[in-house]
Amino acid sequence: MSKEAQKEKSMILQKEMIEGLFSDLANAKELGKKVCYTFIPGNLSELIRTFDMLPVYPEINALQSAMRKKSAAYIKEAERNAHSEDVCTYVKCDVGMMMKGNIGPTGQKIPEPDVLLLSYTGCFTFLKWFETLKREYPNAKVIMVHTPYQENAEMTPEMTQYMVKQFKEEVIPQMEEVTGIKYDEAKLKRHLELSAKAEDLINEIFQTTKHKPSPIDAYFAGVYYIGPINIGFRGTQEAVDYYQELLKEIHIRIEQGLGPITPEGEMKEEKYRLVVEGPPNWTSFREFWKIFYDMGAVIVASSYTKVGGVYDLGWRHDPERPLEALAEYCMNCYTNMNIPQRIDLLKKCITEYDADGYVTNSIKSCNSFSAGQLGMMREIEDSLEVPVGFIESDLVDPRYFSYSNIKNRLESYFQMLEQRKKMEKEMETA
Repeated sequence: MSKEAQKEKSMILQKEMIEGLFSDLANAKELGKKVCYTFIPGNLSELIRTFDMLPVYPEINALQSAMRKKSAAYIKEAERNAHSEDVCTYVKCDVGMMMKGNIGPTGQKIPEPDVLLLSYTGCFTFLKWFETLKREYPNAKVIMVHTPYQENAEMTPEMTQYMVKQFKEEVIPQMEEVTGIKYDEAKLKRHLELSAKAEDLINEIFQTTKHKPSPIDAYFAGVYYIGPINIGFRGTQEAVDYYQELLKEIHIRIEQGLGPITPEGEMKEEKYRLVVEGPPNWTSFREFWKIFYDMGAVIVASSYTKVGGVYDLGWRHDPERPLEALAEYCMNCYTNMNIPQRIDLLKKCITEYDADGYVTNSIKSCNSFSAGQLGMMREIEDSLEVPVGFIESDLVDPRYFSYSNIKNRLESYFQMLEQRKKMEKEMETA
């Protein structure tokens, strides 16, 4: 039997925050709040809050369903209603959940959207996803912001102004119309100030993995840490308070020389330090994590924790340039970076965090992440001479998670890492 996961004060704080959000959503009409469905990459949390709307994130609905072992039934429901087997499983899970009553992770019904806001267009699936939702919710206002891709590895002033123009002429007027609230730039600036504070803290939290042993796991635990900053709490004092508490806990672990907390308690020994590319599998999350910590492997950096924004390169929301900051944020998520940019970022992580190896988890139904992963892996292996590993799974479809296959591949990979460490030790002592 698996042990009950250990909970620290920060985890309890986050649980209360999320339960509070879903409780507000369940009572949105009574509270007089409008509801905005949007996505995590490039989301406009601060602008949504400026208009007092409550956010809903369809990918969060899907991954929460997977962790509660409900995604398989939702996916089958969507497939029964003519959604192809090849469609992103996040989409099918969310649509299936909607068809079965749209009950959220706290057991309360999620309300229909007043606004469908798409502010990241680097994933074409998002466009089709919202087309599907629009058919189901014909009264919802669709607001779309076209976000330029960082094709030439930069965000130019022209790209920023192109997006600001859309905010001024399309997004803000439509939000005013839906909510009946006038745009208040001073209010937006206050949210952006709090966002920058939270971003400083989350960056400092992920920097702590440079310590040996690393006090945290930046992938499996990291997905919990990015929760508040990605699901509607960025721009709030609640998020700042949460990250301050989390950082305090991590510093205590560093002082005591402790490794990460896993679902089964303290990790006793850090044998391997890894960087991981790609999202995790949510249907077998704890089993997936266990393969790593049973082998003494700690993830010191991951690309997935940058899916909502790449803060470790220095970018922050700037309250003095409110609309420009929102525009740059939309362009600044990991999957909006081109392949050479992603490679450079991963190489930086491997070098700066002194990683022993690099592992790719290729997701069957997520082209945003999976496109180019093999080429990225080869380039990293050739240029850094670091051992690389490759596994395959899916986001929320249990049919595409093979525990034995993944375990076998990872065990072979760890054997290779062990051999390499032995050879390096022998060379040092020779």
